[in-house]
This record gives sequence, structure tokens and C-alpha cells, in this order.
Amino acid sequence: MLARLLATEETASLMVLRLFLALVMFPHGAQKVLGWFGGPGFHGTMEMFTKMMGIPYLFGLMAVLTEFVGPLLLAAGLCTRLAALVMGIEIAVAALLVHLHNGFFMNWTGRQAGEGFEYHLLVVGMSLALLIGGGGRWSLDRLISRRR
Repeated sequence: MLARLLATEETASLMVLRLFLALVMFPHGAQKVLGWFGGPGFHGTMEMFTKMMGIPYLFGLMAVLTEFVGPLLLAAGLCTRLAALVMGIEIAVAALLVHLHNGFFMNWTGRQAGEGFEYHLLVVGMSLALLIGGGGRWSLDRLISRRR
């Protein structure tokens, strides 16, 4: 089972998807955990999730860890399929709970109540591609699976 989870091809396109998804998602996690990029940090994020949004603490913690640890795993290409699965689910839930009612488009003009779900759809698509194909070239998954 572990061999199937880590197996991947020596494909550059999967590596590009993996690295760009990590690059895009890491700042979101860093905002929530470390307070970087103008984010609220861990305490502020958890307070927003639990008190303002009514999300149970455990689910909020899972979302925060997914957005922070997931991109690190993707950057290394370690457990790529698992990281992609969890990130895809987390971002789909965020789209459904928070962004769906704002429509498809991001709030480029400032005239919407909030951001739409187009970004989330791209993340889900990238996650699905990585779930199917694995980490690709220069991934720890590839290195581990070749040694087995």
C-alpha cells in the first residue's frame, strides 16, 4: 500500500504542479500559523474559526495544519498524494462554506462582498492531478519508491 501511495513517474509536469501549488498555498498557512504576510497568526485564526465562524476547534486546527504542513510536504515531494488529497478537500470545504455565495470570480474590482471560488477550483484541480499522478520528478516519494 505504501508503495502505491509513493509511486510516481519521473514527470516534470507533476513536479511543476507540486511546486507551484506549494508556493501558492504556503503563504496562506504562514498567515494562519505564523502571522506572516499580514495574517492573524495561530491564536487569531483559531479565534476567528471557532468564535466568529462557529467551526469546531479540531476542524479549525486541521485546516490550519493542512495549509501550513501540506505545502511543506508538497515542496519536498513527500506523501504528495496524501497532502494533495487533504489540501484539495480543505480548500473545497472553504469554497463551499465561505466563498460559494460570492460567485465564481475573485473580487478584482472590490465590488463583491468577498472573494469568489475560482482560485479554490484551481487548487482542487491541481490537487486532483497530484492525487492521480504523484509527486513527479525530484520528489522524495520518487526516491523512496525507487529504493523499495
